[in-house]
Amino acid sequence: MDLKVTHIDTACCLIEIEGFKILTDPVLDEAGKFYHHGYGAVSKKVNNPQLDQVSLENVDLVLLSHPQHKDNFDTKGRAFAKSVPLILSTPSIEKSYKNGKGLKPWESHEFTLPDQSTVLKITATPAQHHPGWLPEFISGKVIGFYLTLSSSPETLYISGDTVFFKGIKEIAQKCAPITYALIHVGSAEFRYLTGLGKFTMDGKGFIDTVATINPQIAIPIHNNGWTHFKENDEGVRKVLAKTNAELAQKVRFLERGQPTELKTL
Repeated sequence: MDLKVTHIDTACCLIEIEGFKILTDPVLDEAGKFYHHGYGAVSKKVNNPQLDQVSLENVDLVLLSHPQHKDNFDTKGRAFAKSVPLILSTPSIEKSYKNGKGLKPWESHEFTLPDQSTVLKITATPAQHHPGWLPEFISGKVIGFYLTLSSSPETLYISGDTVFFKGIKEIAQKCAPITYALIHVGSAEFRYLTGLGKFTMDGKGFIDTVATINPQIAIPIHNNGWTHFKENDEGVRKVLAKTNAELAQKVRFLERGQPTELKTL
């Protein structure tokens, strides 16, 4: 798999696979504004997107884990998404975007790549974007994505906004082997509303996920740029320092804005 990833901001990455350009969870606004995410949850965007080495021209697809939260789909991100041929997201995307297609967990969509012979298959995976004791409607439905190529045994898993939950084991069973994994972390919390309840993984959840799905390379994203994130890369590194060396060797950290070719060890 010819794979290049550029981490732009939060969970927004430009993924280039065999000449096919995918943008995930478009977050393109400048820093400085406050955003309401629903049910009284408010946070401030504190980082700018890193676009100096990135071209967003001719993006073929947006993969959107969920459209309801601004830290995954902000104002400029929403405008950009209207310009691409297709958005794959949860079923609610079809209500607001003519180019949107909704997927439920384990539903798939296929593309023929520019070489006209390779098929890219994208399958929605389950995600739980809330503490286990909160009902799903508080945060809404979320999906991740599992990408496979007809020409390569290598695969890519994108977790979407999720905590570590029983669905991760289902993903490990149905998607093995996973080559590359982009995992949303950050320990998203709104303590004035839900105490220490986490809406995305913390470092421990990240390690548990890596141990469960067993990718060759695991990359933490979605832990920068917003005031409701309680852990950044340093938080993940602290947990990694306490885990076994074999697992820790799987983890890579991306420099935001820097195109990175991913290759297995």
